Amino acid sequence: MSEPLNLASVNVSVTPEEKFQEFLGTKGMRLTHERSLIVEEVFADHSHFDAEELVDRLKKRNVSRATVYRTLNCLEEAGLLRKVARTNDRDVYEHDYGYPQHDHLICGKCGSLTEFHSEGLAELLSSVSSKHGFLMEGHRLEVYGTCSSCAKPPKRQFRKLDMI
Repeated sequence: MSEPLNLASVNVSVTPEEKFQEFLGTKGMRLTHERSLIVEEVFADHSHFDAEELVDRLKKRNVSRATVYRTLNCLEEAGLLRKVARTNDRDVYEHDYGYPQHDHLICGKCGSLTEFHSEGLAELLSSVSSKHGFLMEGHRLEVYGTCSSCAKPPKRQFRKLDMI
């Protein structure tokens, strides 16, 4: 989907698997081997993915498509994962736990996602919140447009007759 922004990870006292197990316990559910494999795969690196990509990555480990979809919903409900965008009629996810605040530029043509971090933006939002007596806990910004690759004019193929 895209290359992740090279931000340092945030120190967390509880691993994603432990946090998910705690969440599942509040729902009367348990952390099965398959769910554990899904958490391991999702948190192996910080990349954007859709459910079908995750299904493909977990096929060799005998994790069913249904289990992947159900577990993604639980991970999102637990606050460990979030939907970033919808491209090509698929939800795109990234893990949110243990990764610093950042925002996204989303290309409407090719679906590419570019992560960015801006202290100036954070300061502006803090200032606006303060002026309105609003206690800001965080923010999420998704900028939609066209990436530089898609914005380039198409290369024209010249026919031999055009060159005379």
